[in-house]
Amino acid sequence: MIRHTVAFRLKHPKSSPAEQAFLADARVLETIPGVTAFERLRQVSPKNEFDFGFSMEFADAAAYQGYNDHPDHVAFVRDRWIPEVAAFLEIDYAPL
Repeated sequence: MIRHTVAFRLKHPKSSPAEQAFLADARVLETIPGVTAFERLRQVSPKNEFDFGFSMEFADAAAYQGYNDHPDHVAFVRDRWIPEVAAFLEIDYAPL
């Protein structure tokens, strides 16, 4: 199992329509084959600069690679993530 996580901050003003649209449109990621346990999260700790997080799980490395290569993921990264995300930290976990 691989758990893919990303913490991020958007370029948009907080609570703006653009911020809400980005978070809503990100739901396309959960429709990609192989994605399980998809979550959109609000970061509540003052210990870092990020406002949101996404978390999802994959059965194995092949499922994760399929997600990375899927046209919907590629389009989301190109059309939404790159232009709208100000900063992020991506961490992928596997059980010990």
